[in-house]
Amino acid sequence: MGVHSEEAESYKNKGNEAFKLENYEEAISLYSKAIDLAEKDSRDLSTYLKNRAAAFLKIKNYEKVIKDCDEALRIVSEDPKALFRRSQALESLERFEEAYRDAKAIFTVDPTNKAVQPVLSRLHAIVQERARQSAQTSNKVEQMFKLAFNLQEDLEKREKAMSNLLVLAKENAGAEIMLKNGVVHKIQQLLKVEKHAEIYINAVRVISQLCKRDVERTKAVIKIVGIPWLLEVIDSENEERVSAAQYCLQVLLNTFSGMDNKKDSTPDPKLCEEYKSEIDTLLTCLTYSITNRVISGQARDAIVELVMRNCHYSAINWAERFVEIKGLQRLLEVCSELEEYKYESALNITPSSRTIAAACLARIYENMYYDEAREKFNNQVDDFVKDKLMSPDLESKVRVTVAITSLLRGPLDVGNYIISKEGIIEMILVMAQTEDPLQQKVACECLVAAASKKDKARTIINKGVDILKKLYQSKDDAVRVRALVGLCKVGSFGGDDASVRPFADGSTKKLAEACRKFLVNPAKENDVRKWAAEGLSYLTLDADVKEKLVEDKAALYALIELAKSGDQSCLYGVVTTLVNLCNAYEKQEVMPEMMELAKFAKHHIPETHELDDPDFINKRITVLAKAGVTSGLVALAKTESHNSRELIARVFNAICGLPELRGIVVQQGGAKVLIPMSLEGTNNGKKQASQALARIGITINPEVAYPGQRNLEVVRPLVGLLHPDCTALENFEALMALCNLAGMSESTRNRILKEGGLAKIEHYLYEDHEMLLRAATQCICNLVQSDDVIKTYEGNNDKTKFLYLLCQEEDTDTVMAAAGALCILTSASKICCRKLLDVQVWPETLRCLLANPNKEIQYRGTYMLYNIISDDKDVAAKVFETDIMEILMAITKLEDPDVKRTVENAQKCLNAAEEMGVIRKPDETVMVDPFKEAEAEGIEEENM
Repeated sequence: MGVHSEEAESYKNKGNEAFKLENYEEAISLYSKAIDLAEKDSRDLSTYLKNRAAAFLKIKNYEKVIKDCDEALRIVSEDPKALFRRSQALESLERFEEAYRDAKAIFTVDPTNKAVQPVLSRLHAIVQERARQSAQTSNKVEQMFKLAFNLQEDLEKREKAMSNLLVLAKENAGAEIMLKNGVVHKIQQLLKVEKHAEIYINAVRVISQLCKRDVERTKAVIKIVGIPWLLEVIDSENEERVSAAQYCLQVLLNTFSGMDNKKDSTPDPKLCEEYKSEIDTLLTCLTYSITNRVISGQARDAIVELVMRNCHYSAINWAERFVEIKGLQRLLEVCSELEEYKYESALNITPSSRTIAAACLARIYENMYYDEAREKFNNQVDDFVKDKLMSPDLESKVRVTVAITSLLRGPLDVGNYIISKEGIIEMILVMAQTEDPLQQKVACECLVAAASKKDKARTIINKGVDILKKLYQSKDDAVRVRALVGLCKVGSFGGDDASVRPFADGSTKKLAEACRKFLVNPAKENDVRKWAAEGLSYLTLDADVKEKLVEDKAALYALIELAKSGDQSCLYGVVTTLVNLCNAYEKQEVMPEMMELAKFAKHHIPETHELDDPDFINKRITVLAKAGVTSGLVALAKTESHNSRELIARVFNAICGLPELRGIVVQQGGAKVLIPMSLEGTNNGKKQASQALARIGITINPEVAYPGQRNLEVVRPLVGLLHPDCTALENFEALMALCNLAGMSESTRNRILKEGGLAKIEHYLYEDHEMLLRAATQCICNLVQSDDVIKTYEGNNDKTKFLYLLCQEEDTDTVMAAAGALCILTSASKICCRKLLDVQVWPETLRCLLANPNKEIQYRGTYMLYNIISDDKDVAAKVFETDIMEILMAITKLEDPDVKRTVENAQKCLNAAEEMGVIRKPDETVMVDPFKEAEAEGIEEENM
């Protein structure tokens, strides 16, 4: 035997020792070293592979078990151990037919093998049943095919058949049978002639289900239909059809990247690398389709959303490639498109198209995290602007201005970089002073977007206010309303500081009244009303305007109707106005000491308006909620813009801040949209949405607030609030909501454990804050219903002892919760029972519980004591060495009917002790104090 072989054998033996000690990870490492040193294709190598497979089996890494067994069987074919381990792994992966094949092979080689016989019997039954089900599924598929794809059949039957095919496609067996029977080709042919929208959409959804989480099926589908066909399907003005096709394309990307449609999903790097070419092809096709001249505006928006969703570094990280293939120019083309320039070759757009494209530009720019990448981004935008301005015609200048407006609403840094270029702001001001309404309108929009910060607002005050005032006199409503918004924005740059007024007193109210007239006039176009809402979004920083607006029912309903339209271009104006009305914007905390210092230094100190006191704010929030603002927020929550989602979450959280309004939020679908907002977006946005969810979970039954799977999805955002960066109020509300969830079901408790919630909740048991301590203890009381939590309390730690010490707290609710948790622990675990008597002050704590004036705590104390002493004579003897027996006897004499259960428990404790011989009946021996007994014995000796 060579040196390497001896060393390999040594590693194998050490691996065997580690395996016996259940150190499986160490065993795997040692077997791997043996494999590296073993001779190629030797029997020893086969043995080491089999051993490592056994260790992988223990840690449930079934794929690696199969891989090692495959390699071992290549060296020694029909090896029973390798076949058996592979069979076990295949069965665990629910690949029953393959597992049965291996079990049969073992039986053929070794018919006397007793270990395989029950496995073979079990797998035979499973395979038989699956074959029967498969035959049934096959028959169902055949019947549905006959109905769904026959245009002569009754429409209702065809609808039902296609719905049934969609259900079958969700099952793995059904999907496989349908694919083999040519469903993809049949759907491809059907969609050429299908006129019925519901059948068409369900057929597209069938394709999505076939591809879901199965790479081989996805590749087969793409091979049959091709990506161009999917892009044809998305080209529609039917919103539901566009949405179904968009989802289908997303499923393809998810399958190749290992993501899913959950907001917190991340790709699998290995899959992304393996299917890099397929992902690149799909995203490249989508990028080129952005400027497809013949597709509908709805399809274009859906394609841009797909790019935005998948390019980010938190998704497929394709942003740099997008820039490389000139995707920015395509997005800027969409941003520069205008309804007024309607040529045959013009791009079809929707009112939301430019807003979505701007959000996509911002999302791509987020990925440009190093200087070189940002420079490339800026250069491409520069090239686009220069290229347009090279053309002498007026249209190009107008288009450039519109594109710059989108940049200012998307990647603001890039927009500011472009507008600061020589001659750009001057060009815009010149356009604003022409007599052409289109130029005036476009220039106004750009000036409004440019005044994004105070310094920019001052520039426009110096150069543009007179122009805006002049444009406000225009006869064209579209120009007037934009000029009005410009004036509103300039007039609001003092924020909510009541002492800053850029315009004369009363001007703000006049501007607000002008915006209101545009907003409530049903004769005005949606575009005009949208701009009026944006004007109010600036003016409502003024508390006087807030109060006047909230009392104006017509204006409020007009705002909410605008929100319900779902038009993404309305989003900023409507939501910012709502944020201002609720005072839900970011407020800088000012320390009193700093305030005094600022006064001493004669610096300007912001003043809070008396109408921004909490009572007024709560009144405004109540009015908004009762007017149905939640349904509008739900419609706008579809946006992909993280900043806009933060604003929506702020309004939701402000409404949920009032307990009586939380039911309205749930009724109108608020809880449903808050969950995805709590998982993806800005840090503040996620926190606001999570706090809103917590508040809902405190006052409303979780089964109502979060039905079905939603109660599991809400756990992560709530656990996320248990963080040092969150406020004590956020911590407290999260703990309260988690407490309610933990009382729901075992699956919810398991999800809390899976999300690392137990350790985070336990952290608050050590807080000095009474409310946090109480909430955490109550949460633990519900969590200990889980066997997994009980196991952690049985472990080598002081968790159980600490809960016991909490029973001496002054706060009654904390003691109640701690005692409740101990009742559950002691009834389930003798280990936990014994731990309590290891606490130095255990008798004092027990006395606190048994003699507690609170009847419920006293009951819990007797219940826990019975658990501790039952079936444990040593523990019982230790307990009854103290004065606990006297306390129990005193309890048994209580005649209050409210403590009947406590009396019964006390008697049970005495009876149990008596049965174990720890105490005796009074008629046998007089039960006296042990110290008195000793004293009596001493006296007797003296008498002798």
